[in-house]
Parts: sequence; C-alpha cells; structure tokens
Amino acid sequence: QVRLVEAGGGLVQAGGSLRLSCAASGRSFSAYAMGWFRQAPGKEREFVAAVRTNGVTTYYADSVKGRFTISRDYAKNTVYLQTNNLKPEDTAVYSCAAREDVLNSGSYTAYYEYNYWGQGTQVTVTS
Repeated sequence: QVRLVEAGGGLVQAGGSLRLSCAASGRSFSAYAMGWFRQAPGKEREFVAAVRTNGVTTYYADSVKGRFTISRDYAKNTVYLQTNNLKPEDTAVYSCAAREDVLNSGSYTAYYEYNYWGQGTQVTVTS
C-alpha cells in the first residue's frame, strides 16, 4: 500500500504560480512512477504530468508543457508539481497517483495505469 497526501493548492490570479506537493508513505517510493491528474467540475479526469523512477523521464500534457514542471525528492518521498503562468482553465482538483514502474509498461499518462491515489487539492485560478 502507498498513501499519498497532496498539499499546496489554493486560489491564485491568472499568471501566478503554485507548487503542489504529494507526500508518499508506505511501500518504497523509489519503486513507483508518480503522476498528477486533474479534474474540473463537469469534466473528465485528465493527465497533467508524470515522472518515472529515474527522476529524469517525464511526461506532460500538451496543455501544460512549458508551464508546469514535475519533480521528485527521494529523500523526502515527495513529488512536486510546479505550476507557473496559471490560467483560469487550469482550475481543477489536482490529484497525485502512483504506479509501479516496470519494464516501460503502458503510457504513464492513463489514469487506469495508476493504483494509488491521493485525496486531491483544489487549484482555483481567477481571471
């Protein structure tokens, strides 16, 4: 079992930044690829970013490329999502997720590939 707890959401004006964090506990953090997903009211959950266990291989949704950065700190068992130049359309509940990183299995961008989920943190961007 992996327990994930997000933090760092809030209310921000367009153009602003937030740093989301996701603290992992339980089984070995180093064995899991980590992802961020978001869901806005009335919309489906969508992939935002993911990072493999090597800490170097990353994936981003086109809508956030160049604005968001995912990273992980093995000493703190934490994954971060730095969000810059936020837009009103970024408003959503952001959730982190974990999946075993085994032999390049899957795309790392599909929600159904992830086994463990946090409770989410709200990000609201005003215009």
